[in-house]
Amino acid sequence: MKLICWISLFFSSCFCYAQTGDGYLKTNADDNTLLWEISGNGLTKPGYLFGTFHMLCSDEIQFSTSLKKAIAKSREVYLELDLDDPAVFAGAVMMISMKGGKKLKDLYSPEAYQRISAYFKDSLKTALALYQNMKPGFLTALLYPKMMTCSSAISVDEAIMNLAHENNIGISGFETMAMQAAVFDSIPYEKQAEELLKAIDSIGNSVIQFRLMLQAYKDQQLHDIEKIINDPVFGVEEDRDLLLDKRNKRWVEQLKEVMKNGTVFIAVGAGHLVGKNGLIELLRAEGYTVRGLENRD
Repeated sequence: MKLICWISLFFSSCFCYAQTGDGYLKTNADDNTLLWEISGNGLTKPGYLFGTFHMLCSDEIQFSTSLKKAIAKSREVYLELDLDDPAVFAGAVMMISMKGGKKLKDLYSPEAYQRISAYFKDSLKTALALYQNMKPGFLTALLYPKMMTCSSAISVDEAIMNLAHENNIGISGFETMAMQAAVFDSIPYEKQAEELLKAIDSIGNSVIQFRLMLQAYKDQQLHDIEKIINDPVFGVEEDRDLLLDKRNKRWVEQLKEVMKNGTVFIAVGAGHLVGKNGLIELLRAEGYTVRGLENRD
């Protein structure tokens, strides 16, 4: 289940008004929102921060008027990866492959390997032999169809990119495919393999946990998302520094420069927003004002 959390989140009745450039966006009173405004600390125009999720059913992605306005105001959209850059995907196969000639069979006992192989054949309708060189962490993505309640899904990041295209706004990325692949190289393949096996062996429980996490996201309950990340059953505590903290701090250093040049819209996994080393608190520590915006119509 931890592998699923790693990939997925890395994602009041009384309102006051906050002026943002040439229009007004409502402030959210209880801070349980996925959409945030960044201002102050010398910025001439605000920036916007939005938490995404790896995959949602296509009919569940309905962006608010506030979010659409925020993107329309922006000169650039920053994602974790620049999904417009062909180079991001050109070396993808190499990047998701294990180093040192490792194969999945090397990571499991014959009995465990057979269980996984049977699951891929019977439930995923594909042969595990096709993925012998792939890092187990990336294989987790193949489990999503069994956890979704629909047959047509899309990543929130891709939907944001499409909205940016509609507004003729450029796309940039904080990281390269090589940088993201390196994160999975830093987590022992044996550990990734163990987590993949656990997720498959307890797929019913994995589905329940995934849907709890998905519901917290759809409800925009950042407090619940933070609890999920901190819960040993769901969470990433052992690898938090690698998966979240170091990356967040690096991104803030990048943002300090790019936000000087005008409004940017930042869309990254919702898990990167929360906690003392989340983007919200790190930006505040740098002197920026970060406040939640109403993100419902």
